[in-house]
Amino acid sequence: MENKIRVRFAPSPTGHLHVGGARTALFNFLYARKTGGKFILRVEDTDLERSTKESEEMVLNDLRWLNLQWDEGPDIGGDYGPYRQSERLDLYKKYAYQLLEEGKAYRCFCTDEELEEMRKKAEEEKRPPHYDRRCLRLSEKEIKEKLDKGIPYTIRFKVPEKDYVLYDLVRGKVEWKSGVLGDFVILRSNGMPVYNFCVVVDDHLMEISHVIRAEEHLPNTLRQMMLYEALGWKPPKFAHVSLILGKDRSKLSKRHGATSVSQFKKEGYLPEAMTNYLALLGWNDGTDREEFTLKELIEKFSLKRVSKSPAVFDTDKLNWINSLHIKKLSDDKYLELSKEFVLDKYPFLEKAYTEKKDWILKVINMVKKGLTVLKEIPDEVSFLFEYKPWEEKEILELFENDKKQLEASKVIAEKLSELEEITIENLWETVNNVKKEGFKGKYLFHPLRVVVSGKNSGPEIDVLTESLIEGRGIEQVIPIEKRVKLFLEHF
Repeated sequence: MENKIRVRFAPSPTGHLHVGGARTALFNFLYARKTGGKFILRVEDTDLERSTKESEEMVLNDLRWLNLQWDEGPDIGGDYGPYRQSERLDLYKKYAYQLLEEGKAYRCFCTDEELEEMRKKAEEEKRPPHYDRRCLRLSEKEIKEKLDKGIPYTIRFKVPEKDYVLYDLVRGKVEWKSGVLGDFVILRSNGMPVYNFCVVVDDHLMEISHVIRAEEHLPNTLRQMMLYEALGWKPPKFAHVSLILGKDRSKLSKRHGATSVSQFKKEGYLPEAMTNYLALLGWNDGTDREEFTLKELIEKFSLKRVSKSPAVFDTDKLNWINSLHIKKLSDDKYLELSKEFVLDKYPFLEKAYTEKKDWILKVINMVKKGLTVLKEIPDEVSFLFEYKPWEEKEILELFENDKKQLEASKVIAEKLSELEEITIENLWETVNNVKKEGFKGKYLFHPLRVVVSGKNSGPEIDVLTESLIEGRGIEQVIPIEKRVKLFLEHF
């Protein structure tokens, strides 16, 4: 094998991509791009009951959304395919029977009931539930008789009686003493191979140089090292990255909130923010820096900076990072990304996205700097289409506690109601006239906000008024003229 970097991400297509899997894919992608290597996507779909083509496409779409493009995979092919395990079954059988012929594996005819009985006995005797090797002791004649009768069998790997040591690129020296594992199955009685066996065959034949995966796979590594040795193959280098925990320090799961990449996408998180945040779960560049583009992550990434300690998934921090990336969006990109979320609540704005682009941009830009996720946009601009200040608790409390706020609001509303059609020019002229009557500072601009928007807080007042005046052509936008009349009717 040439000294070239080849890494892989190997998801099981049984649902959407989880953030833990996304982080693993990201680390593999970053390592490949940093070293000029190849990033391979392999689909581990030997669990026929749970694996579906729909799930495979969902996982691939999630990776595409994150901009983690692979160099070889089931959709684009490559020199080391096929890239779905279900299409490689003959290869696994070939090597399983090779180990059988070499005496490194043997046929096991035990039934599920016999294996359960063995497990219970081991439990009672307080010893590890290892297989007792009864089928290893069968004579050639006994094996032939069972085969002639058509008794189903698994192929079980004969575990060597020796210690094993792994030098992990993240965890350092990992040792396993002899006897921690019993003989394990590599090929089921239905001819389907077992996960650990497939992985070894695939990683070898695909010339994978580095296996970067979650710490929970560390117990599998011992089985895999034994199989590499038995097959006479050089194992890849291993790097086991720490687990991702919830805030309560238990393993991240659905009860901690959104955990799949598609859920975060639906909430209005940006792919740039997701890759930025996921990279920080168990890695840093050696400084306090926390904001990175994907290009910058590629430049900075190193396995030496990957931590052994578990990473805690902090939604507040993700929100903060997402808000930073939203602020950096260009107008065109922001307009494009906002559309799905805005039209979901306000479908009547579809035409405006093509015919009144400048107005839409003004509307969404006035709330941009306060956003955490794109899904918040519709609620933040809802004042354009709703007007009920008399139902706003904060406004009612304000008027109750500060009568001058109510007085100023009424004066502004009355002055504006005298105008036949409100323009930007005559609106500010009116505000100046109110100022001359002694209403200044918080008794001028805040009452104006309340009267015009019907809210106690929101975007900057000048942009807010402009968006209402310029949005006149849209039927659902409540004009200022109507707003001041409603205000005076209720207060």
